[in-house]
Amino acid sequence: MLAAAYRQELVPFLRTALPIIGAQLAFMGMGVVDTIFAGRLGGQALAAVAVGSHVWMPVFMFFLGVLMAVSPIVAYRIGARENPAETGVMLRGQLLLAGLLGLVWMALLWTVGSALIAQTGLQPETATLARDYLRAESFACVAFACVFVLRYGVEGTGRTAAVLWISVLGFVVNAVFDGIFMFGWGPVPAMGAVGCGWATVVAVLVMLACWLLLYARSRPLAAFALFRWQWPGMPWAHWLSTLRLGLPIGCILIAEAGLFAAATLFMAAFGDTVVAAHQVAINFAALAFMVPLGFGFAATVRVGQAMGAGDAHAAALRGRMAIALGFLFSLMSATFMALFPESIARWYTDDVAVVQVAAHLLAYAAAFQLFDCLQATANGALRGLKDTRGPMQITVTAYWLVGMPLAWTAAFVWDAGPDGLWWGLIAGLAVAAFGLVTRFLRASRSLKSTSDPAATRH
Repeated sequence: MLAAAYRQELVPFLRTALPIIGAQLAFMGMGVVDTIFAGRLGGQALAAVAVGSHVWMPVFMFFLGVLMAVSPIVAYRIGARENPAETGVMLRGQLLLAGLLGLVWMALLWTVGSALIAQTGLQPETATLARDYLRAESFACVAFACVFVLRYGVEGTGRTAAVLWISVLGFVVNAVFDGIFMFGWGPVPAMGAVGCGWATVVAVLVMLACWLLLYARSRPLAAFALFRWQWPGMPWAHWLSTLRLGLPIGCILIAEAGLFAAATLFMAAFGDTVVAAHQVAINFAALAFMVPLGFGFAATVRVGQAMGAGDAHAAALRGRMAIALGFLFSLMSATFMALFPESIARWYTDDVAVVQVAAHLLAYAAAFQLFDCLQATANGALRGLKDTRGPMQITVTAYWLVGMPLAWTAAFVWDAGPDGLWWGLIAGLAVAAFGLVTRFLRASRSLKSTSDPAATRH
């Protein structure tokens, strides 16, 4: 009967997951195209985009994580069959919160972000390029935050096809404007690496317009009445519920993103070639990682809907399925990285020195891919249970009390160089994966033994 239950869940799970995976791949594809285009401009531009994007990413991940709480909140409401109009009131409140958070995000990039770049040890011209690229991209912050709310609202309903096509459109727009702004076209002057940031701004504004149009025209989403004017007062209660659930998610994501960003900044001590090679390796690994991450997002929705409906057994099964599928994919992607590292590196750049170093680092990327996939799917399943504080403690401990100290010690005390930084990344991810999977499996056993379905409601 258990095998039959898994088979019955597989199709609806994949129906939810596959569009999200496609959307994540399209989103990461934006970064891949940015990297490839920057590589065509030369090692200096590639290093500038690498450092700028790794300063951008932790802050991006934090605000994404905070607003990611919208997905399980909506999923619970859908599972419990609550009034769609009330969900619409909640979403309007979250859009206001998103606008405020977007302004804070932008201010952080202009101040703290620029200061971090100045401390990297890059050549002055490269550092200036990285700072200007980051400041150009910061003008997408408010629109990005609103896109998060609208996207995760749709994901929570389980109707994820639109997530895919809007993300693909954003990928296409970003690629087109990368070419226009970075290399120049017609009356548009060539902006170099800085044009990469402005292309992101255009792509995000297009995606925001599409999401707003979808909420206005789609019949299922129209039930939320998102554009109905209503001002009963500041939506403090909705903000508090989102922040209570979302702040730990944001801390989880920034802990991981910060680990990788710090590793990239430390790579600058070994020269522009190593920084560029590290960017190639980490970018491709992150691209492959989008598949299990999509499984994790789908687990949040499927587990959350089951919990909202009071079906604890289904919630446990859906989470375990996500973890298993993510691990199976990670085995395939890690094998590909280990077997074809030089071919992968040549997709990004023709620089022989960068290709050689990147091929070496991809072997490490293959190893940590296994652990990264496990932690992502387990985290997604735990979000569906609205369990975010415990996972936050696990990940912060794993990344910053295990991973980063080991990375620094191995690289600069044991003189292992760039390899040592990657040893730390792998160790941190391994500890996080073990802790998160163990936590969900324990919760899963507890859920399965729950005799009163109503007790699972939060």
